[in-house]
Amino acid sequence: MPSSRTVSANGIEIFLHEQGEGPLVLLCHGWPELSYSWRHQIPAIAAAGFRVVAPDMRGFGRTSAPPDIGAYSIFDNVGDMVALVAALGENQAVIVGHDWGAAVAWHAALFRPDIFTAVAGLSVPPPSRGRRRPLDTLRESGITNFYWQYFQPPGVAEREFERDVCLTMRSLLGRGFSDPAASLFIEDSKGFLGDVRPDRPLPDWLSEADLSYFSEAYQKSGFRGGLNWYRNIDRNWELTAPWQGAQIHQPSLFIAGSKDSVITGLIGAKRVADMVRVVPNLAQKLIIEGAGHWVQQERADDVNAALIAFLKAQGSARAAQ
Repeated sequence: MPSSRTVSANGIEIFLHEQGEGPLVLLCHGWPELSYSWRHQIPAIAAAGFRVVAPDMRGFGRTSAPPDIGAYSIFDNVGDMVALVAALGENQAVIVGHDWGAAVAWHAALFRPDIFTAVAGLSVPPPSRGRRRPLDTLRESGITNFYWQYFQPPGVAEREFERDVCLTMRSLLGRGFSDPAASLFIEDSKGFLGDVRPDRPLPDWLSEADLSYFSEAYQKSGFRGGLNWYRNIDRNWELTAPWQGAQIHQPSLFIAGSKDSVITGLIGAKRVADMVRVVPNLAQKLIIEGAGHWVQQERADDVNAALIAFLKAQGSARAAQ
């Protein structure tokens, strides 16, 4: 069984679950999730011979949530993972991330190849830095109602999501980004959630107990910490200018669901198709048929098998050197 504790790293307190012994594997969750999102991966990867650590990321759950919006840049979030490796008494790790956690994992591998020896990203492809700031690009394209834009003014999305946290989490997790009703564009006066049905049945991969865990955590933490990650999108573009056109050379793995609109939209589909330009040592691009955005929860067995095979391959490669 995983154990849990809180460690000090990078100036904040990081709550984490951990299990197993062996090479370190970090699991980074996305929005609006928690380390609990890896509940199916932690014991499976530990049983395969690894030390698995899944933190609540900065601003989420029981980890510190600094009040300053500027404290949620990609540098801060990668810095947390660099410091966490050291706080755990290790020098290197394989880093795995889903959603925003995938962005952290890819950038961690890009910034610190000496620490992160291999990388796996779920649902969000490797970074491809455009020519202009992302929010400027949206505006110049005539788009004013994308969810990134809706999340920018502090307090607006928080008020919507915190009005009824249980209903919010039922909607966000229960429908995912594969449901046609879950548009990433905001209709006037409907907010991000749109028309929420309190009697909406949960998908078979999400139990009422799972939903209660997420809801209780967000009732305590609120949503501001996680939303502040989105409020650094343009700043992240500015900060990563030195890595324009850079590649991630470590062994890499990409996993996503075929029904995830993050990868089926025009931009996402292009990034998935072209990802080998950024990750030339891509071991596998696994698109799981019928799965949506919450892929490691929806299709745990498929994800576990791919991750464990990838992790074991890294061990074999090291042994052969």
